[in-house]
Amino acid sequence: MNKYLITGFAGFVSRHFIEYLANKECHCIVQGLDVRMPDFIFDDFKNVKVDFKKINLLSKERIKNIIAEFQPNYILHFASLSSVAYSWKEPVQSFKNDTNILLNLLDSTRKLNLNTRVLVIGSSEEYGSVKNEDLPLKEEHKLNPCSPYAVARMAQEYLSRVYVDHYGLDIVLTRSFNHIGPGQKSNFVVPSIAKQLIAKKIRQKTRVF
Repeated sequence: MNKYLITGFAGFVSRHFIEYLANKECHCIVQGLDVRMPDFIFDDFKNVKVDFKKINLLSKERIKNIIAEFQPNYILHFASLSSVAYSWKEPVQSFKNDTNILLNLLDSTRKLNLNTRVLVIGSSEEYGSVKNEDLPLKEEHKLNPCSPYAVARMAQEYLSRVYVDHYGLDIVLTRSFNHIGPGQKSNFVVPSIAKQLIAKKIRQKTRVF
């Protein structure tokens, strides 16, 4: 039975991934980690046993202990301070958080000598501003990060390559573009607009003449 460790578990992506596993009838175990409690029910998915631990991923020893106990086949690293705007306000915290939590995961996996595949989520922000003639972008396009957040994501990618080349870890990298869906927090653009439109519609229906 496969075991999945998911960081950033309270985000909407992890819920959709668990639903995917359940619909595929993949009998498996999921260990979710996050600094905040998820706002969805996670213990009644068919075929998938889910546990959750509230934890700050900057706590290296605790992370190592959890990984040692759980022995995951896969780590899905969704956790990050993913706001470009916040990275401009707090560049030091944004960079230190996103790079150090990844290092804690990778180094714990290395020291425990686990045969674990790790998914590290990057961002299209790593490409920076591009010209129209460069579209559609290809993976080989030159990276040109234009924000502290984007630089941190690029650093994550290079750190991952070091752990692959020198320590033999099994890491899969993405440079993901914007994604939206049910359950996404309203501090992102599309769900924020949707929330405002719904609120306006409700006010119109309840208006007293």
